Amino acid sequence: MSKRKPVINIQNIVASAALNQQVNLRLIVEKFPYAEYSPRVFPGLVFRLKKPKTATLIFETGKMVCTGAKSEKEAIQAVNKVTRELRNHGVPIKNKPIVNIQNIVASAELGGEIDLESVVYKLKRVMYEPEQFPGAVYRMDEPKVVFLIFSAGKLVCVGAKKEQEVYIAVSNIQRLLEEQGLIFYPK
Repeated sequence: MSKRKPVINIQNIVASAALNQQVNLRLIVEKFPYAEYSPRVFPGLVFRLKKPKTATLIFETGKMVCTGAKSEKEAIQAVNKVTRELRNHGVPIKNKPIVNIQNIVASAELGGEIDLESVVYKLKRVMYEPEQFPGAVYRMDEPKVVFLIFSAGKLVCVGAKKEQEVYIAVSNIQRLLEEQGLIFYPK
């Protein structure tokens, strides 16, 4: 286990929700003039909240997609708040939304330099084409996430379904990089 603690920040959580009923998007636009709806361009309506700062796509099928939350709890709160707002303004919503976290995007700083050239040879499931992109792409099996690894010791983690998976994955990759001698910390 590393003595160095990585700095991890959740950047975005994408949650899907289902109301299991049809929703009248034109009625939502009447009640909420700031809602964005251009059915010729995109079939979903965009409903933005200031607190928590999120954007929720609402479809006529009653399916919703919420983005921008910084925690699982915040994503669930946002979907519930949107549903409550709709209901309070006369949009008939009969059901409580069923919320599922689809993807968590996080950044991490390990605090050391990473030898990306060697990462390709020492780790499995890595893609690195420096002419195309400055980071290596590493696919982790457990937890099932994908990392973008940069030489400056910064990481982007995508694909987690729970916040805890992000912390476990970053810990796993840090340990792996250290065991393989691929990360160099300043003295």
